[in-house]
Formats: sequence, C-alpha cells, structure tokens
Amino acid sequence: MKQPVRIKTISEFHEFRKLPKPEHPLISVVDYSTIKHDADVNELSWILDFYSISIKRTSNAKMKYGQQEYDFDEGVMFFMAPGQVFGVTVDPKTNEKAKHTGWILLIHPDFFWNTSLARNIKNYAYFDYSVNEALFLSEKEENTLHSIIENIRHEYHSNIDKFSQNIIISQIETLLNYAERFYQRQFITRKISNHKILDSLEGLLTDYFSNEDLITKGLPSVQFVADQLNVSPSYLTGLLKILTGQSTQQHIHEKLIEKAKEKLSTTQLSVSEIAYELGFEHPQSFSKLFKNKTNVSPLEFRQSFN
Repeated sequence: MKQPVRIKTISEFHEFRKLPKPEHPLISVVDYSTIKHDADVNELSWILDFYSISIKRTSNAKMKYGQQEYDFDEGVMFFMAPGQVFGVTVDPKTNEKAKHTGWILLIHPDFFWNTSLARNIKNYAYFDYSVNEALFLSEKEENTLHSIIENIRHEYHSNIDKFSQNIIISQIETLLNYAERFYQRQFITRKISNHKILDSLEGLLTDYFSNEDLITKGLPSVQFVADQLNVSPSYLTGLLKILTGQSTQQHIHEKLIEKAKEKLSTTQLSVSEIAYELGFEHPQSFSKLFKNKTNVSPLEFRQSFN
C-alpha cells in the first residue's frame, strides 16, 4: 500500500475522489456509485481529518483499515474517526474496475461545535473498531439508516437557517444510536464467531498465567489481549460486556484471581512470592486487588483451608 494521502477538509475529499464541490463545507453525503476511479490505480489509501460513516458494497476490491483487510462484497457499515487510515486494493488480475454502491456520510469535527455531539461523539466506541469488526445489517436495518441519511441530505440541501444544525445533529445522534443497537444485536446473533473469541480469550489467559515468565512479562494489558485475538480493544470489551457482563480487564482479573487462589491453596509460597510470580511489582497491589475481588485478603483466603 502506498503512503496514505492526508485529506484535511471535506472539499479536499470531493476533489480527491473527483466529485462535485460539496454544498456544505462541514457535512456531506456521497453516493458511492458516483465516485470515479482511475483504471491504472490498483492501490489507494488515505487519512481523513474528519468523521466518516459508510454503508458500502464493493465488487473486485479489498478494503484496508489500518493493517486489517476485509472483503466488502456483501455490504456492511463501518465508522472512521479522524486520523485513521483507510485504503482500497483492486484485484490486478482483472481489468474490471471496482464497482461501489452505498453511501458515505462525512462530518467535520467543527460541525459539532456547541452541540451535544461535541462531547458525546467519543462515547460511541465503534469509531475505534477495525474494519473487520464492521456492522452487518439486515435489509430492514439498512432501510432505517438510509431514511435518516436522506433526512440529513435533504436538510443541508435546503435553505440553511438557525434550525438546520440542530436538526442535522439530532438525525446524526439517531443514526449513531441505531448503530449502537445494531452492534449489540450483532454481538448476540453472530454466536459462532463470538464464541470462538470467548474460547480463544479463555485459552490465551490460561496459557499466559501458566507461563513462568510472568515475573518479567508482567500482567497482560487489554491491548495485548486484543492484539492476540486480532480485534480492537474497544470491540473486544463491547462484545464481552454483552456476552458475559464483564469487560476485558475484568476477565483478566478473574483469571488472575483464579490462578492466585490455586497458588495460595496448593503451595507454601508466601503472598509476596505469589504476587511476584503473577507479574506484580508490588505485593501490596496484588493484595489490594485480591481483597477487592474476593472480600478477603490473600492470607485470610489461605487460612480458610487450615
């Protein structure tokens, strides 16, 4: 993939993708089928300094988001925050150009000034998901979102007045809330792949806490666990919250406490020695966490076996 092109404004995006000048400098709805592609360009990547929300179907192309690659033949919804890398790779084995359908909503952060979304946009975790964690929509769900997009398009196409920004912001919030609902539905309905992630998480943590290198490696971070499972940290925590009611950090702590109980009940190691073996630099931190999770100190837990 070539060096990504940085695109700072929505006007620059329209120019970059050979589109007519946008009607509004801070918000735009683009029909993917109108985007023109150079026949001799097989790879293209860019970094946007604004938000984008897309429903896209693509033939004869692979999409890249950061270092993740995904096939968009079936059409899915995905979200990008400012500063993230997105790219397209067209199959060079065929002369057919990549064909796109769907839409993309572009929103510059300046559009959110003095509105509720200036604060709340950060609460929608799926802007941090990778493209392989995109949202798969039913036809009914897609139609619901398409109607909202049409409302947004109609509003900024109309005469702009003092109500326009608030009306568009409320439509965007509705879109984002529907997306959150649909993601939670996806976590539940895509059971096979989600259970594989749960099984992999269990195996990963079991192996990690059974490794004698814990003293040097320290405790596993949420980022490390997510990387090992090939998902983003925010997606993993969102999935686990829906399926188990616990965050990734809570799962790590649960496995840690399980291992600590095993050592306290089956070895003669001191609490400090166990703390070091489990990757803690300071035994006090281990004792505090253990008591928070079990309501007894490590010594009290050990004494309960005597």
